[in-house]
Amino acid sequence: MKVLKFGGTSVGSAENIKRVKDIVLNQNDDVIVVVSALGGITDKILTAAHNAASGTGDFHTELKEIRTKHDDTLHELFNGSGSIKYIVGELLDELEQILTGITLVGELTAKTLDRIAGIGERISSHIVAQFIGAERKDSSAFIQTDSNFGKAAVNFEVTNKQIKQTFNDFKGVAVAPGFISKNSKGEFTTLGRGGSDFTAAIIAAALDVEILEIWTDVNGFMTADPRVIRKAYTIPELTYSEAMELSHFGAKVIYPPTILPVYQKGIPIQIKNTFEPENPGTKIVKGVKNGFDRPIKGISSISGITLVTIQGIGMVGVTGISMRLFSALAKVNVNVILISQASSENSISVAIDEQALDLAESAIREEFEKEIASGQVNKIEMERGVSVVAIVGENMKHTTGIAGKLFSTMGKSGVNIIAIAQGASELNISWVVKNEDLRKTLNTVHESFFLSENVEVNVFLMGIGTVGGNLLQQIEKQQERLLKEKHLRLKLTGIANSRKMLFNRDGIDILSYKDSLENAEKKSSLQGFVDEIKAMNIYNAVFVDCTASDAVATVYKEVLSSNVSIVTANKVAASSEYDNYAELKKIAKQKGVKFLFETNVGAGLPIINTLNDLVNSGDKILKIEAVLSGTLNYIFNTISADIPLSKTIQMAKEEGYSEPDPRVDLSGVDVARKILILARESGYKIEMDDIQINRFVPDELFEGTLDEFWSGVSVLDAAFEEKRKTLEAENKKWRFVATFENGKSTTQLQEVDSTHPFFDLEGSNNLVMYTTERYHEFPMLIKGYGAGASVTAAGVFADIIKVSNI
Repeated sequence: MKVLKFGGTSVGSAENIKRVKDIVLNQNDDVIVVVSALGGITDKILTAAHNAASGTGDFHTELKEIRTKHDDTLHELFNGSGSIKYIVGELLDELEQILTGITLVGELTAKTLDRIAGIGERISSHIVAQFIGAERKDSSAFIQTDSNFGKAAVNFEVTNKQIKQTFNDFKGVAVAPGFISKNSKGEFTTLGRGGSDFTAAIIAAALDVEILEIWTDVNGFMTADPRVIRKAYTIPELTYSEAMELSHFGAKVIYPPTILPVYQKGIPIQIKNTFEPENPGTKIVKGVKNGFDRPIKGISSISGITLVTIQGIGMVGVTGISMRLFSALAKVNVNVILISQASSENSISVAIDEQALDLAESAIREEFEKEIASGQVNKIEMERGVSVVAIVGENMKHTTGIAGKLFSTMGKSGVNIIAIAQGASELNISWVVKNEDLRKTLNTVHESFFLSENVEVNVFLMGIGTVGGNLLQQIEKQQERLLKEKHLRLKLTGIANSRKMLFNRDGIDILSYKDSLENAEKKSSLQGFVDEIKAMNIYNAVFVDCTASDAVATVYKEVLSSNVSIVTANKVAASSEYDNYAELKKIAKQKGVKFLFETNVGAGLPIINTLNDLVNSGDKILKIEAVLSGTLNYIFNTISADIPLSKTIQMAKEEGYSEPDPRVDLSGVDVARKILILARESGYKIEMDDIQINRFVPDELFEGTLDEFWSGVSVLDAAFEEKRKTLEAENKKWRFVATFENGKSTTQLQEVDSTHPFFDLEGSNNLVMYTTERYHEFPMLIKGYGAGASVTAAGVFADIIKVSNI
């Protein structure tokens, strides 16, 4: 035998009742069906009753809507005829008579409210029973309670006996109303919140049925709220305790007390979706097999919370403080959701529903009036606008480091935890955060504890020129592979060029980003871009700077301070004043985020990463020698008898190696910035002014306009050709070399012979030599393509992946 319970949504319309019929008649067992009132009917009845009692409203409006809803349902299911119409009409007439009586006396007692609150269930059970062709059983005839109207306590000894008598030798399908019951005098009572679930559980436990199925409008318990976490999925199995904890902390699938009768009998509960009956849903059982792979089963949260804190040194060591606090709250029926207490007992915090704040504050101040007056209690604080978050899983107690990982992850994401509570059973860890941090908290926990199959990185890209455009192309091409092999999803969440900016929490389609950005409403603004990132407060966010802008580098401090990682191809920040560079590194470390700029030197070559590994492993950098300008190396590899210096510069610009104004490269400043960055990453405090830049082009060519430069640079061709011939005869080549040693750095044009590692550098290749305490006799060499949009974008791409920590 099975017990199936269908909620108000499941029987909310004639169409849904037809679904219920299909589900019930497809069962291969004897079935007892428990139904709630038609969707929304109970609320309308209660509204009508309060209007009748207060005299401020007309209950006839609600009554008319109630009649109309039932008439429509009867018409569609029974063509509006038959005995069911008479039965429903009588019950609605009863409701009207009672409402009229309430109006006359101007009073609504709890007893009267219980009498009418269950009329919706009584009606729906008649409708469903007749439509299915089942026998109707009256729950109020076999569930007996005390006379605590509104939330009556069940007399299980009498109730279980009456249920067994009612269903003795029962076969087939029966339908019973949920929620309603009677006391020993035969007066109607109700079972309170979640009463229909409770009715089903009471029947299931009394008859020792095979299973209790709760049919609702969701597929079961989810790993998180799917309205917030779109990657949330249905949890296949939970223990009773896990289900109760998740329900208590906001997972409104079932009401916790309903679990108790079947829990005591070890009867499994299956949560099913009336609208997706083929979905397996969630099964709640005594013990779950193979639960150690994911010790955390799910995340729940409750918003609309106020955190009440009572604090005072005079509380320390005083017995009974906690008891008095909870007693005071209990007297005014304030439910405590979470408790957090300092071990020294100088403060106690409790989380309550914000709607109960005034009652709670008055009760606490009254209870501790003397202590407040004497200064023993010096603060009673009410912190509004907070939410309670809980992670639940019985196997957390078998897994070390859960709490440590949780709070470390929260800190790195910039989420401030206001209060914490954890029981000794380790079934649940709960904490309080501000409402604005709730979404980020849920996303962070869901991904950090592998409740999500894939890690997601939210990319905010500024600059979609050659490097930025190439980066997006590479991400689009690699998305499928990364998702399949690395379980990594790179999501373009924000993008900006010089005119427009666009944001989408669900992701911007990379294939159509140009059109989307062109049609975006928001005008581009650097501060606006940063403000939007902060406002979205999204987990695993990375700000990607593919510009060369000084202005963009000025917001790095604000971005990092907002717990957002930075990946940049822009050399400005890392080569700025040392104090600024050091502060950016410090903030990133403090916030637990990444500040990565591998492409600042050598484009996609692992120059900085290798250097970091050497230093972090205890090696000391003694000397750096490097050819760091792909543009200049291209020029000196291309210059020949047929191609003069001026022509090679023009070719470097056309090939995309140089900046639009090639004087940026020819000045040696770019190379100086790169050696400066390498020296700093080696652990040396050095400023740009400490680098001696020796130009090979006269200073006057760097003055004036770009057109004047192009007309003047050809004057150098003859002299360079003479020098080139001499070098060629001596089997030597030019290389623009940056050197750092003994705290001093220079950049200059050097002549190298065929024995030198720099001699065979082709095209725009870069080469770096690290002489260290370990690599002393034979320096470490890193060589490869050091310029070009494609390789630079690849380096940025690699840094973004590092942010994901996969």
